[in-house]
Amino acid sequence: MIWIRAILLSIFLVGPAQAVEPDEVLSDPFLEARARNLSKELRCIVCQNESIDESNASLARDLRILVRERLASGDSDQQAIDFIVARYGEFVLLRPQVSGANIVLWLAAPVVFLMAGALAIAYLHGRSRARPAQGTPLSDTEEARIAELIKDD
Repeated sequence: MIWIRAILLSIFLVGPAQAVEPDEVLSDPFLEARARNLSKELRCIVCQNESIDESNASLARDLRILVRERLASGDSDQQAIDFIVARYGEFVLLRPQVSGANIVLWLAAPVVFLMAGALAIAYLHGRSRARPAQGTPLSDTEEARIAELIKDD
């Protein structure tokens, strides 16, 4: 029982593993904190759903080093982000900006969803008002045959 508690405690105490290696860490703790915050906002181009702070890919390591170099050279956080976006495109941002052509992408999904809902409502409304199909009535021989089949079962 103690072993299970110890294992569970160790699982909860261990946070998500960070990929930042000791040789990447800046000596200035303030700059390092800024670099870590920026690294959490940038997407690993190889892994795509991980930040460069979490990724072990070599390109993510290169981006982490580049962020630290830019900050060490005196860039502001926004200047470092702008430099990387200019180099790799807006895809590198985990939270892309809502501006320009991106507005179309941000609004497309809700608009398509609302249009699909309106079409579904119109279709269902039209079906409820439609008349049932008028078929030709059965002849006397067909009705007699059906009655005979039902009687046999």
